[in-house]
Amino acid sequence: MVAAILSDADLRQRAWDAASRVVDPEIPVLTIADLGVLREVEVHDGRVEVAITPTYSGCPAMNMIALEIELALERAGMPRPTVRTVLSPAWTTDWMSEDGRNKLREYGIAPPQASGSRRALFGEQQVACPQCGSQNTELLSEFGSTSCKALWRCKACREPFDYFKCH
Repeated sequence: MVAAILSDADLRQRAWDAASRVVDPEIPVLTIADLGVLREVEVHDGRVEVAITPTYSGCPAMNMIALEIELALERAGMPRPTVRTVLSPAWTTDWMSEDGRNKLREYGIAPPQASGSRRALFGEQQVACPQCGSQNTELLSEFGSTSCKALWRCKACREPFDYFKCH
């Protein structure tokens, strides 16, 4: 049993490493660490507890993510881990790593813009095309392939693309 051999700090780091490799089932190029969904790992009496925050309260992927975390921790030698969902503070795209934003762009999804943008607040943002980089784009639908994305089209290369909405 791993927990009996490692200090709490070592066990916590090992658990964080294992959990941070879990991918988002809706965007498999991103890990939950890239997204900022993985919030905290604690160790209590040799048992691991992981805290996750959903990208929005009705996110259907969270049950699968919790199950994948439990499996990853058990495979890493941590029996009976606990995963808890934390709703406050609410998740924000500001928690997404720069590496995660780059992975989105490379995958063909425009990453979220800075949440402090006034233009974004009033629906006036211009989203760069992840295929060609053009700013000459248009919103087609507030709803994309998942609830956290909107559908846009590039007027330069004519390709449609998802935009990961700011939260």
